[in-house]
Amino acid sequence: MATYLVTGCAGFIGWKVCEFLLADSHAVIGMDNLNDAYDVRLKQWRLAQLEGGPRFVFHKLDITNRKDLRELWGAEEQGGVPFDAVINLAARAGVRQSVENPWVYFETNVTGTLNLLELCREFGVKKFVLASTSSLYGANNPRPFHEDANTDGPLSPYAASKKATEALCYTYHYLYDLDVTVLRYFTVYGPAGRPDMSLFRFVQWISEGRPVIVYGDGQQSRDFTYVDDIARGTIAGLKPLGYEVINLGSDTPVVLMDAIRLVEELVGKKANIEYRPRHPADVLATWADISKAERMLGWRPQTQFREGVARLAVWYQENREWARDVVTI
Repeated sequence: MATYLVTGCAGFIGWKVCEFLLADSHAVIGMDNLNDAYDVRLKQWRLAQLEGGPRFVFHKLDITNRKDLRELWGAEEQGGVPFDAVINLAARAGVRQSVENPWVYFETNVTGTLNLLELCREFGVKKFVLASTSSLYGANNPRPFHEDANTDGPLSPYAASKKATEALCYTYHYLYDLDVTVLRYFTVYGPAGRPDMSLFRFVQWISEGRPVIVYGDGQQSRDFTYVDDIARGTIAGLKPLGYEVINLGSDTPVVLMDAIRLVEELVGKKANIEYRPRHPADVLATWADISKAERMLGWRPQTQFREGVARLAVWYQENREWARDVVTI
């Protein structure tokens, strides 16, 4: 049994990673500041699925708070290394929101990650897993996106902040021999997902008969990847690798309008579509080359898109009493 620190444990991916680690009899120290970047009820629902177990301990902490972080690490140390690894899933995510408020993205994603890396150095924690993003791939990278593509042209402050965290991780690997796995996630979806992501919005909007807002012509495509598959890949990234950047995606891009038609079928209602101009920070298509994940992690996604969206639709109906009121932006 190992002990893992999981930051962002009430987040969409963090919750599922914790769930899988606990199911494998590991101990999890979970951290989350439960901020209001989106409806806190989603975070509280996820956290409630984890709390009460014998090997899960939750701390309401912000990774930007270096003093409180250090106190936690010192308390957990008890004469030895406090954690077998750190899985840093705490982040400000989302392309469009980062354009509106880039400062909070850099504070959380860059300074917060730096705080954790420095504590790994100080306390002798040798393994660090970082959540990164497919948003690093810009408009001119050939598809499918490969990890060695040039990412010097980020299209949003969010992407730029994640590029900075990847660079910091390499620095700590080089200087202090920290073993780092950087995972670039591709459009994660599933039950209790983020309400700023398209599939949550489509299920809510179509279920409630609200206008379905489509930016651009709806022909953009996304490499939608189911949250359980992402969580399994994240845990696989705990193995010793030195320093590696690895894509986690489905390798099967879906056109946005096709996703809407599937939600219509599963919900049993037609979408009332409203078209709006495409945001300049949005890329037209994402598509992951996942050969490196297969080779280095033995990982492939297992959940077909239809199956995953069906699970999201079922979850929504089961939680509709409050999920219908979640603000989707």
